[in-house]
Amino acid sequence: MDQMAIADRRQLRRKLTFWRVAVVLLLVAGLFAIYRFAFSEPTQSMRPHIARVEISGIIQDDTELLERLQKIADSDSAKALIVSISSPGGTTYGGERIFKAIRAVAEKKPVVSDVRTLAASAGYMIATAGDTIIAGDTSITGSIGVIFQYPQVGPLLDKLGVSLQEIKSSPMKAEPSPFHEPPEEAKTMIRNMVMDSYSWFVDLVADRRKLPREDVLKLADGSIFTGRQAVAAKLIDTLGGEKEIRGYFETRKVAKDLPIVEWTAPSKRSPFGLFSLAGIVKLLGYDEFLPFDAPRQLGADKLFLDGLVSVWQVRDR
Repeated sequence: MDQMAIADRRQLRRKLTFWRVAVVLLLVAGLFAIYRFAFSEPTQSMRPHIARVEISGIIQDDTELLERLQKIADSDSAKALIVSISSPGGTTYGGERIFKAIRAVAEKKPVVSDVRTLAASAGYMIATAGDTIIAGDTSITGSIGVIFQYPQVGPLLDKLGVSLQEIKSSPMKAEPSPFHEPPEEAKTMIRNMVMDSYSWFVDLVADRRKLPREDVLKLADGSIFTGRQAVAAKLIDTLGGEKEIRGYFETRKVAKDLPIVEWTAPSKRSPFGLFSLAGIVKLLGYDEFLPFDAPRQLGADKLFLDGLVSVWQVRDR
């Protein structure tokens, strides 16, 4: 092969390499643009819309959700907010922080609390942050109260022949302990703490629902209510769904034809999750067979809640 042919082949190879790199870069740029357009969170440049945030499962201190609510509050495009709730409750502190974040949004734009299947305990606490509460006829709500739980493994250790020795700086340190029956002083300490948080919860409901404290105390015995019962007890405002939500927004001068845009957590927006096994199974509609949520469905996640808890707990009879 002469030198001319070799030079031509080298030049052709360089051109092919250039175009291969260019195509790869264009593909990467295109995928990034699609991701930004289709999966990025709503921004100030979006057209006017009604934002919707879903709060489901056990409520805990959720920094990402608080930041998302702050972005909605600051967004000029989000003209109103729907908070859809399907939760049995969770930590009292987690509910308190989300409640305050929703009230911060309500200072700037109308907020509707949309009670779905269940909004009990801290879930109902969050619902009271809305300017109005709308629920279904058979939605479950209420369960106003606070609980502090601790396990007792002392009897099991006795059966195993294991003992635990303690040297404490003071009698109340690390009480109540799961390794022995707590002294009455420890029970009194915890009871006072629970009742103080309970009193705060009752005052919050009385203030938000514009009810006499005495009336709230009659409802705040841990009882749960259907949507129809809750309307009668003045714990919620209206029965219904999206039609009633839009009707309320109209009274607040929010255009009824605005689209509703879901403001979701970044992990739920990412397209890469679609390529996981769970993502593929969910796309096919068989997510109920996924084993990954089994601990949550069995209530194991409640074992990891720290501190005071406002959560509706269903027990087998």
